[in-house]
Amino acid sequence: MEKHQFEFHGGRVRAPKAAPALVGVASSGNLEVLIEPAKLNGACRIEISTAALGFGKIWEAVLRDFFERHQLSDVRISVNDVGATPAVVSLRLDQAVDEFTRPAS
Repeated sequence: MEKHQFEFHGGRVRAPKAAPALVGVASSGNLEVLIEPAKLNGACRIEISTAALGFGKIWEAVLRDFFERHQLSDVRISVNDVGATPAVVSLRLDQAVDEFTRPAS
């Protein structure tokens, strides 16, 4: 198991609600994403646990793209990965943000 942590600064979108959002399922070839508000002095922190070893640069590129699109601040994201492709990672991250920012009904 390999672990990575990335922190991005300069986001403009604050957590809209206190409830965390969980999407996906950690099973063969997939991943789960938990997104939650956190007091991080405006930062967006993303923590990765992955079974795929040696892909740190690819994780960084995918997460940088994600941050540039969503500009989150004071948010912690936890990713449990079992070998998902970069496209699936992006999809799950986008799903988590959609769920997280959806107004409560």
